[in-house]
Amino acid sequence: MGNEERVASLAKPVKKGILRLIFSRFFLIALLLILQIGIAVVGVLWFQKELPALLYVQAAFIFAMVVYLFNCGMDSSAKLTWIFIISIMPFAGAAMLLFTQTNVGHRMETEMVKKQIDSTRKALEQPQNVLKEIEHDGSGTDDLSRYLNRTGCFPLYDKTQVTYFPLGEAKFEAMLKELEKAEKFIFMEYFIVEEGYMWGRILDILLRKAEEGVEVRVMYDGMCEMSTLPINYWKLLEAKGIHAKAFSAIKPVVSSHYNYRDHRKILVIDGKVAFNGGVNLADEYINRKERFGHWKDAAVMLKGPAARSFTLMFLQMWYIGEENTDYDTWLSAPVEEYGDAAGYVMPYCDSPLDEYKAGEAVYMDILYRATDYVHIMSPYLILDGELETALCFAAQRGVDVKLILPGIPDKKVAYSLAKTHYRALHEAGVKIYEYTPGFVHAKVFVSDDTKAVVGTINLDYRSLYHHFECATYIYKTECVPEIEKDFQETLAKCRTVTTESIKKEKIFYKAVGSIAKMISPLM
Repeated sequence: MGNEERVASLAKPVKKGILRLIFSRFFLIALLLILQIGIAVVGVLWFQKELPALLYVQAAFIFAMVVYLFNCGMDSSAKLTWIFIISIMPFAGAAMLLFTQTNVGHRMETEMVKKQIDSTRKALEQPQNVLKEIEHDGSGTDDLSRYLNRTGCFPLYDKTQVTYFPLGEAKFEAMLKELEKAEKFIFMEYFIVEEGYMWGRILDILLRKAEEGVEVRVMYDGMCEMSTLPINYWKLLEAKGIHAKAFSAIKPVVSSHYNYRDHRKILVIDGKVAFNGGVNLADEYINRKERFGHWKDAAVMLKGPAARSFTLMFLQMWYIGEENTDYDTWLSAPVEEYGDAAGYVMPYCDSPLDEYKAGEAVYMDILYRATDYVHIMSPYLILDGELETALCFAAQRGVDVKLILPGIPDKKVAYSLAKTHYRALHEAGVKIYEYTPGFVHAKVFVSDDTKAVVGTINLDYRSLYHHFECATYIYKTECVPEIEKDFQETLAKCRTVTTESIKKEKIFYKAVGSIAKMISPLM
């Protein structure tokens, strides 16, 4: 059976246009969610209207809520957002806050995630010789390793080859070659999977490998079934011999756990090879389909011991809520060590369900320790106070801080929010550029020709607070100069943000950004 027949056999044709939307699962779920929210809001408004004396109670209530917010452990930017919301709709706002703070709908999920992480905290051993080699080199990489190992199980490895891909097309071609070599297992965890050329080519290999006896597991975020995949697509894959799961599929019940999405992009083959970066499994990521101009992305491939960390990350998510787990089989697979590979590699992940902000902490560590430059590519720029301060402080003490952001936005509101940070950053000395040919989706930090991070973590609240994320921290590897070279080549295709361009920014972006900034921690 050819590739097109294999892909076509997984899903039946669906209605097009408006009929498809009306009769879709998305329309039904959206309708039910809006109905539930509407009933709650109408109830609160009616209660306020029927009891005028409630105004006095309301004033006291607002005061009490403000005192509570000032003294809770919430991020300062989020505090301001909630104070704003509660000041204009006290009881409805407080109900929303209570809804999110009490973890309605995901308390059990939180416990399951913590249980998985705690049970595998020692699943991978830290090679002690690696930490000793860099203990006194002043980079702080050993300290960062100790911090990350408080949040999970993320050893720092040597003897691992790292290959950098400056575009999704390059990663895609390497993926196909490595998938063809799979002998024991293939683990895939992606935020977006969409039927098309890219997924069709990959799926063809997965189906053949499953027939050959290779263990194939695919996990995608449940939002896909609302937008890019048929409902219960995992069942279609299961019927073809591929084990599949949709993470946190959307159901017609209001719950705060829908806010926590699986934004990771992981491919592990036989525990020997791993891919990570910003590239999802959809045609725009390899410029096969144009949506927002040219799509600039980035990814890395690891070969060697560090690939095991991504095996562990995948299994932790796969086994959430399961009692019978088997980590040893997959983590004990022999892995070739590359003795001639320079530098160190530390894959890590971030969970929104614990007290750590690992993704932001790594970025801030790079900014605070940089001596020469920090060059950044990110699709979004929605910063909390701490990260904005770190960017400004680095620039103010003489570090060359450059930011490349999209020139063509995928989301107008997010684009507007990014621009609200331009003035403060620019005045502090941060140099900002917009990618003229299209959309930058790469999530890259590179610093001082020695350190880099490539992964899934954007500079926005969604990534830093609300999503499951992952990234690869690399130190003194041979590909760090390649990452900096890619940054400079991308920079050559950008327009510079200046004092004049900030003043002349479109009124639409200024207005939308100013309004949206008041609720940016919720976006």
